[in-house]
Amino acid sequence: MTALDPRDADVAPAALPADDIPADARATGARTEGAGEAGEAGDSTEGVLGRTYRALSIGIVSVVLLIAFEATAVGTAMPVAARELHGVPLYAFAFSAYFTTSLFAMVFSGQWADRSGPLGPLAAGISAFAAGLLLSGGASGMWMFIAGRAVQGLGGGLVIVALYVVVGRAYPERLRPAIMAAFAASWVIPSVVGPLASGTVTEHLGWRWVFTGIPVLIVFPLALALPAIRRRASGPADEAAGAKPFDRRRIRLALAISVGAGLLQYAGQELNWFAALPGLAGAALLVPAVRGLLPTGTVRAVRGLPAVVLLRGVSAGSFIAAESFVPLMLVTQRGLSPTMAGLSLAAGGGTWALGSFIQSRPRMEPHRERLMFVGMLMVTVAILTAPSVLIHSVPAWTVAAAWAVGCFGMGMVIASTSVMMLKLSTPQEAGANSAALQISDGLSNVLLLAIGGAAFAALGGGAVGAVHETVRAGASAAHPGAFAAVFLPMAGVALVGAWVATRVRAPHAV
Repeated sequence: MTALDPRDADVAPAALPADDIPADARATGARTEGAGEAGEAGDSTEGVLGRTYRALSIGIVSVVLLIAFEATAVGTAMPVAARELHGVPLYAFAFSAYFTTSLFAMVFSGQWADRSGPLGPLAAGISAFAAGLLLSGGASGMWMFIAGRAVQGLGGGLVIVALYVVVGRAYPERLRPAIMAAFAASWVIPSVVGPLASGTVTEHLGWRWVFTGIPVLIVFPLALALPAIRRRASGPADEAAGAKPFDRRRIRLALAISVGAGLLQYAGQELNWFAALPGLAGAALLVPAVRGLLPTGTVRAVRGLPAVVLLRGVSAGSFIAAESFVPLMLVTQRGLSPTMAGLSLAAGGGTWALGSFIQSRPRMEPHRERLMFVGMLMVTVAILTAPSVLIHSVPAWTVAAAWAVGCFGMGMVIASTSVMMLKLSTPQEAGANSAALQISDGLSNVLLLAIGGAAFAALGGGAVGAVHETVRAGASAAHPGAFAAVFLPMAGVALVGAWVATRVRAPHAV
């Protein structure tokens, strides 16, 4: 389905040791274990829903659909949960707990998948995800609720990296853009239905049913995906070499990056001199951990894989950090209801999927780098346009239109970074590089949210607890300048991402 080298699927048997593969093929990830098998087992014109791939595609897309529904539904119910558990001041930690534990789980999942295949981390991740939901749903206090979110993060981190390894092993390179587009499309229905369904359940049955009801949905993906993964993507990446041991140094670095991110998140929220100490400790843990876990040259945007990994973080971090403040801005500055403010972002689910679909078309493959550049420009324009509604003569729907454009750009960029990462990875590196991509994504979310939150609070954004009470009273919770202090820097970060997008092509291909 893509205009890639037709030799990708059948140049050589996948069982060849890495040293027997020519260097140029290893550099471009031309051979993956699954690609070789797929090329032999299926029709070269077969799509992701063809006979060979149908069960696997439906299964793994269902897993993504489950994660997407959880993200949208739980996000709607969480404010009510925090209020009833008397934990509104700890509200931010319910988000950061998920992100920080997922950072560790991503690295561990990459190691596990490279060692013995993605089946184990995927099954364990889905189980942990369900256990975390049940723990949060049955929580008697806010700290237990946060602990459940942390367990969810462990499960989510295991699952997302394992899914990338499955794609790299089980699908030939020509089909990877299409399955990435299917992942993006899985967010469309949850982004619209999730908040409405969650709000209805929360209002009539209670917020706990939102958390305890979702695990029931896990049965279908497990039953469909796991047998197909066992057939097509199980075992170590290099069958000849056998299972390799865990890299304990990387595991220690993963733990350091998780703890460091949590300390920085805490310091960014507290904004006092006492918080400087954990902030410095977090930075001391993060710097060496980032250097050890991300490809050499990532921070400098070295051409090829390092630039791809950096672009993933820059794009995701700037967009998510800005998006987090859009509903609050519409509620406090323009008087919209929380439901209407949330729905103003709903169209973005469709345009994100459309952007991801466009990058998957065969004719677009030669222009992938240009698509990523244009996509980041769209994201920059969207983030710059959103705070224009702080001027009351600007219609509130301007945000919805701008965010639809930004999501279209993100659909092209996020899917393309995933495709490029797999293209530039050998089978033995797929797990570690998938983890690096997700670490860049998750870590940038934590850091840029902390920076944006600190700027917001410093300019009169107000405390988390105060915001809830002020919104209920119908008053403005923050000075307009506090929102501008979030959006304008994030637009600058997105613009840097446009430059990074010009450097994603590997050096030998320039």
